[in-house]
Amino acid sequence: MKNNEPICLEVALNGAAGRAFQPNIPLSVNDIVAEGIACAKAGASVIHLHVYDDDDQPVEDAGLYRRVIEGIREQVDAIVYPTLALHGDMRARFEPIERLIDWGLLEWMVVDPGSVNILHRTQVLSDSDGILYANPVSHIRYGLELCAQHSIRPAYAIYEPGFVRLGVELANTLSSIPAPIYRLMFSDNLLFGTRPIDYALSFYASMLNDELGSESLWMISGLDAEITSLIEPSIQLGAHVRVGLEDAPFGSRHTNIELVESAVDLIEASGYSLATSSDVRTWP
Repeated sequence: MKNNEPICLEVALNGAAGRAFQPNIPLSVNDIVAEGIACAKAGASVIHLHVYDDDDQPVEDAGLYRRVIEGIREQVDAIVYPTLALHGDMRARFEPIERLIDWGLLEWMVVDPGSVNILHRTQVLSDSDGILYANPVSHIRYGLELCAQHSIRPAYAIYEPGFVRLGVELANTLSSIPAPIYRLMFSDNLLFGTRPIDYALSFYASMLNDELGSESLWMISGLDAEITSLIEPSIQLGAHVRVGLEDAPFGSRHTNIELVESAVDLIEASGYSLATSSDVRTWP
């Protein structure tokens, strides 16, 4: 990121963990739309979301995604994009995404370049397997091909350093693809990658510069993570920022709007302005 380039602020509204882990997340279409609009008005130019059924269970439903995306865009200009199914074969995972592409609704798309064990530290002594988040290379390639064909930006979640290396190499096979954004995933209590700590930030910044050069697009975020202390040093190193209840420490008492407003204050206090969605769309 060039010096004094506006900072893209993304908000992840809910995630798939449910209210048992995050009691303040929006679940209904109307509530997700309302919070997305409020967060965009507060400064978020990108909005990420999951959807839930009438029993408050996370689902991959293209129709629900469409209602949310269109509902937010009717009121504000924001880049709005959904998750990718955690499990399933390639057809099942990408079918909702392809329907949204057919409707002309996607500008960004989740393409996570690697697989990872997601286990909470509280599960270690219970012999739990946690979650195996599996992304076979065939799935990653397919997602990137969709991005190249439809000029959609890949949003990479970087759970481990090797995700950077694989993501770079696979994206380089497609000359027409928009530059991926590399979103660093920190966690205080989920045992992947690293905690949100200065040495890890410095390491990733150096790695991204080595792999991609000074024009790399990257962002800090996490799961069950408190990243506030990293916001100012990360933007000085060239990062953008994601906040929201999907990423916040489990059981957070904050709301999405409060998290966005706090991040906006930190960004502006560091001497940077906020990127609009129009600014973000000019990225290579």
